[in-house]
Amino acid sequence: MHTTPPTHPHKEQIALLEPFDHLGLDRIQLVSTPAQAEQARATLMTLPFWGFDTESKPTFVKEEVSQGPHIVQLASLEQAWVFQLHDPGCRAIVAQLLALPRITKAGFGLGDDRKRITAQLGIQPEKVLDLNSIFRQQGYRKDMGVKGAVAVLFNRRFSKSKRATTSNWANPRLTEAQLVYAANDAYAAAHVYHALGLV
Repeated sequence: MHTTPPTHPHKEQIALLEPFDHLGLDRIQLVSTPAQAEQARATLMTLPFWGFDTESKPTFVKEEVSQGPHIVQLASLEQAWVFQLHDPGCRAIVAQLLALPRITKAGFGLGDDRKRITAQLGIQPEKVLDLNSIFRQQGYRKDMGVKGAVAVLFNRRFSKSKRATTSNWANPRLTEAQLVYAANDAYAAAHVYHALGLV
């Protein structure tokens, strides 16, 4: 029997949906020192999976190579941790977390993230799941992305700030808008992973 592949929601359809319930600053931990990273690790190690994403300072020149990631975001279903990688001790703990083979790290469009992590942190991230691959298995023909996934699974609109997307993620002081943007990418991925019944 011939079945029609499921269709992606259109931008116009998504625009009409109620907004996704984003994390506020009260549930976002900024992690920039080894002590903060140790504290975050203690909680993260108790979880079966993490929503996962990274941010890198954008490059605007053709031949310029990104020095990112500058930020690594990990999230549970309740909160998120935004790790800055300036401090070598903090970087080392993030590298150890990403190399753990027993905890799934779920996100969207993670090909570049993986390459950059290997180049900058010197580790091979383990048990990384690109959620686009799950939607492809379900018959969707294009990459779903976080906006499409949130619309399909929760009937909600996930909005992203264009200004935050292209902001300087290498900045030692992140703005509140950057923190909210970064944390919610990982937080939404955690909820998508959970809703897909992959736990």
